[in-house]
Amino acid sequence: MTEQENHHKHEHEHVQNVAETMSKYKQMFQLYDLHLHNELEQEATKKILKEKKEANDTEEVKKFLFSTLELTSLRVTDNEDTILKLTEKVNKFSDANPNFPHLAGICVYPRFASIVSNSLEVDGIEIACVCGGFPSSQTFPEIKTIETALALKDGATEIDTVLPVGFFLIGDYEQISDEINEIKETCGDETTLKVILETGALQTAENIKKAALIAMYCGADFIKTSTGKIEPGATPAATYTMCQTIKEYYDKTGRKVGIKVAGGIHSTQDALSYYTIVKEVLGEEWLSPNWFRIGASSLANDLLSDIKNTPTNVF
Repeated sequence: MTEQENHHKHEHEHVQNVAETMSKYKQMFQLYDLHLHNELEQEATKKILKEKKEANDTEEVKKFLFSTLELTSLRVTDNEDTILKLTEKVNKFSDANPNFPHLAGICVYPRFASIVSNSLEVDGIEIACVCGGFPSSQTFPEIKTIETALALKDGATEIDTVLPVGFFLIGDYEQISDEINEIKETCGDETTLKVILETGALQTAENIKKAALIAMYCGADFIKTSTGKIEPGATPAATYTMCQTIKEYYDKTGRKVGIKVAGGIHSTQDALSYYTIVKEVLGEEWLSPNWFRIGASSLANDLLSDIKNTPTNVF
C-alpha cells in the first residue's frame, strides 16, 4: 500500500469513526424531547415563581437553604491565609451554633484542598475542588485528570469540573465524553463529580438540555449551572431546563442526579427562587443537600441575616 493510499485509508477510518460517534449521540438525543424554546422555558419558570415562591418564604426553608450551601472562594487573590480564615469561620460558626444546620461544603481551588482538609473540624462538610482547567476547561485532558487526582490526594471529597463547551459547540461529543469519563474514573464511585455546563455560554434551552444529557450519561453525579466567571451565570430559566432534564433522565434510566446552582446568587430571594423551581419540577425527594446545592460566596450572610432578623456578617 502506497503512502497516499495509507493516508486515504486512515482518513476514511476517521470519517467512519466520527459518523459512528455522531450516530450514537443522535440515537441518545432521539430518546428525549429537544424541541425547546427559550421563551416557553422562561414563561414556565415565571409561572412557577409567581404561583409558588411566596409560600416557601419561611424560616424553615431558609435554614434548609443554608444546609445546601457550598461556601465558595474562587478568587485570583486567594492564598493560604484567606482560605484558612474562611475555614476557621466555618468552624467557629458551628461551635457557636450547635443546633443550627451546618453548611454542605467549602468550594476552593485544588491547591487549597489540604489547608481545608487539615483545618476543617465540622463533620459532614464536603471539600469541593474545581478541577480540569477551571473555569475555561481549556487545557490538556491529561492535566485535567492529574489535577483531579492531586486534589483528591490532598483531601478533596468532591470535584467540580467544567464541560468543554468549545467542543460541544462544534458537535465533538466524543471528546467531551472521553474527558468527563476519565475524570469520573479518577474520582471513582465514592467521590461526587459535578459537571458545570456553563449555561450562559450554551445560550439556548436545547443546548443546555443536550449538554446536561451528555454529562449525565458520562457519569456526572450533579449537573451545575455555571462557573460564576462569565455572564450570565445561573438563571431561573436555565435551572428549570436542567431540572426538567434531570427528571426526564431519571424517568428513563432510574438514575438520580443532583443539581447545583451557582453563579451570581447573592440574596435569600435568589435562593428561594431556585428552591421553588427544584421543589416544583423535581419534587420533595430532591430537597436534600445530597441532591440540591447552591454555590455562593456572599449568600450565607444574607440567609443568616434573614433568619436571625438582624444584620449578620459571620462569613
